[in-house]
Amino acid sequence: METLINNLIASGLFGAKPSFDVVAAIVEFVAGAVVFLVVAMPFAGVVTWLERRVWARIQSRVGPNRVGPQGFLQWLADGLKNICKEDLIPAEADAPLFKLAPYLVMLAFILPWSVMPFSSSLILADLNVGVLFFTSVTALTVVGVLMAGWASNDKWSLIGGIRSAAQIVSYEIPAGLSIFPVVLMTGTLSMQGIIQAQGWAPQHWFVFANPFTFIAANVLFVSALAEGNRTPFDLPEAESELVAGFATEYSGMRYTFFFMAEWGNLFLIGALMTTLFLGGWRFPHVSDNVVVMNILELITFNVKVLAVVFVSMWIRGTLPRVRIDQLMTLCWKYLVPISFADMIGTAVWVAIWPDGNAFMGYLMFAGGLAVLAVFVRRVVYYVRRSRMELYFRPGI
Repeated sequence: METLINNLIASGLFGAKPSFDVVAAIVEFVAGAVVFLVVAMPFAGVVTWLERRVWARIQSRVGPNRVGPQGFLQWLADGLKNICKEDLIPAEADAPLFKLAPYLVMLAFILPWSVMPFSSSLILADLNVGVLFFTSVTALTVVGVLMAGWASNDKWSLIGGIRSAAQIVSYEIPAGLSIFPVVLMTGTLSMQGIIQAQGWAPQHWFVFANPFTFIAANVLFVSALAEGNRTPFDLPEAESELVAGFATEYSGMRYTFFFMAEWGNLFLIGALMTTLFLGGWRFPHVSDNVVVMNILELITFNVKVLAVVFVSMWIRGTLPRVRIDQLMTLCWKYLVPISFADMIGTAVWVAIWPDGNAFMGYLMFAGGLAVLAVFVRRVVYYVRRSRMELYFRPGI
C-alpha cells in the first residue's frame, strides 16, 4: 500500500506534491467504496439466494427458480422490492435514532473488510492489531440493535433488542478467548502475521496444531454463529411472542439493512475462521509471477471461506432453534469455561513446545480424515436407504 501511494504521488495525478496522508486517505476511501459496492453488498445479496437454494435442497424443496437462471436474480428482485416499499417511521418513535440504527449495523459489517487478508498483497490495511480491530468493530452491532429496539418505542422491539444485545455480548467472551490460543502461538495480532505463521498444507494449519486449538476453533465457530443471530441461535427476531424482535417496526430498505448485515456476516465468520485456523490464503509457490500467485491465493482464501459459509447454511437448514435459557446456559456454563481451559492449555503447550509439535499436526490431521471418512460413509448409507424406501413405498 505504501509503495502504491508513493507511485501515485510521483505520477503527478494529484497535482503538485500532495502530502502522503492526503493521498493515503483518498486511496483508502476509493478502495473502501469499491469493496463496499463491488464485493460486500453483492455478496450479502447473492448469499441470500444461495442459502435459500441450499435449504431447499436439504429439505427436499425447490427454492427460488423463477427469476433468472436457477432463480439467481431473486436477490436483485427482492432488493428492488424493498427499495420500492414505503419507509415508515412510527409516530411515537425517536426518529433520528430510529433512522441511524440500521446504518450502525451495516457499518459493523463493512469495517472489518478493511483488514481482511484476501492474499499476501490484497489487503486494505495490514494493522498490527488486525484481529483486535476485526472483533472490536463488529461489536457496533450491539449498539445498533439496542438503538433500534429503544428508538422504536415498542415494548416487543425493546425486549428483542435487549435479548439480542445480551446474546451478542455474552458470546463475545468465548469468541474472544478462543482467539487467544492463536495469538499465544504466533505472538502477533496481525491478520497477515497469523496466516504467515501457518503452512499451506492442512497439517500445518492451527486447527490441527494441538487439541486445544482444535477445540478453540469449534468454540469460536459456535460463538460466531450466536453473535451473528444464526440458527439455531436466531432468537431475537424469531420467537413468536417478539414478532420480529428489534426490527418489528422497520420497513423498506432500513429493514433490509439489518438482514443484509446478517447474511453478509457469514463471510466475516468464514474469513475469521480461515485466517485463524485454516491457513488463510497460503498456497504452494508455483510461480515467480506476483500477480499469478496473488490470484491463486485469492481463490484459495475464498474457497475456504465459502466452505465455512456452506457449513453455516447446512446448520441452519438442519437444526431447530434452542430456547433462550438453553442459549445462555450453553455460553456461560460450557463455552466460557472451555475457552478458558483452551487458553491455559495452549499456554502450557507453547511453553513445552515453543516451535510447535509437527507430529501432533500430522496425527490430528489423520484423525480428521478418519472422522470425515466415517461421516461420508454414513451420509452415503442414509441417502441410499432413503432412495430405496421411496422406491419400494406402496403407491409410488
